[in-house]
Amino acid sequence: MLRVLRLWRLAGQDMRLLWFALRHRSRPIWLWPVAIVLLLYALDPFNFTIPVLGVLDDLVLLPLILHLVATLLPAEIRAGFGRRAALSPGA
Repeated sequence: MLRVLRLWRLAGQDMRLLWFALRHRSRPIWLWPVAIVLLLYALDPFNFTIPVLGVLDDLVLLPLILHLVATLLPAEIRAGFGRRAALSPGA
């Protein structure tokens, strides 16, 4: 259970990075379609049909995919997010 909580803490940081990257002027062209597919995957009706599998993929698969997308972002965007996070208090 502790690993899942760590994974979600990392996912929160990755979501902030993804939001920053979506608004960045030099974002990759593939980012918007991937973000939309990720959002649709999170809201998939399969989660309502088979609740146990839906919870499992929301707790494990979704944060892992989000982290993969965050690691595929260009270094320039990740560095800009790191500088922004270092400058803003409480982030």
